[in-house]
Amino acid sequence: MYGKKLIRAVLLLLGLQLTALWPIAAVEIYTSRVLEAVNGTDVRLKCTFSSFAPVGGALTVTWNFRPRDGGPEQFVFYYHEEPFMPKSGRFKDRVVWDGNPERYDVSIILWKLQFDDNGTYTCHVKNPPDVDGIIGEIRLSVVQTVHFSEIYFLTLAIGSACALMVIIVIVVVLFQHFRKKRWADRAHKVVEIKLKEDEKLNQEKKVSVYFEETD
Repeated sequence: MYGKKLIRAVLLLLGLQLTALWPIAAVEIYTSRVLEAVNGTDVRLKCTFSSFAPVGGALTVTWNFRPRDGGPEQFVFYYHEEPFMPKSGRFKDRVVWDGNPERYDVSIILWKLQFDDNGTYTCHVKNPPDVDGIIGEIRLSVVQTVHFSEIYFLTLAIGSACALMVIIVIVVVLFQHFRKKRWADRAHKVVEIKLKEDEKLNQEKKVSVYFEETD
């Protein structure tokens, strides 16, 4: 009897020591925090994590959504050994799993963005015994087009380059055209002068011959 109690006490003490030796760690979440996407397109909500404990079948991932204009938090996606998509609500048939737990990636893809998808998406990962940690957040902004400055400067750069190339080509073509025309005019004048000189010389010869015959 005394031996059993002693064994239990030793096991309890050993368990307490192992618990004390187990590192106190929390799951760390990494997201882009701020994201901008175009209305009607698909967007990948990237979420990765790090954990002291190895990833196993106890891993759970929960994605929720808080609208920008307020309102209750809404369910987006849940993962536990397999993905569970919403059966109803705004995100039905619009969310797909794009993660890989073995690579510590628990990302999802949201299809066909709408303007009312503006808001904060939260990524919560539990990997027992690591169950604590800050929840990852992504503030999504759905816009009509990409940022104006990006399109403006890109269009301006391309347009300027094209215009410059066209101007250079026109200048080169005109320069060659006028140079050829100038050389052609000069050659034509030289031929005319030569013909006039030959004609004058022939006339002088004819006059000289005439006077010689009359003498």
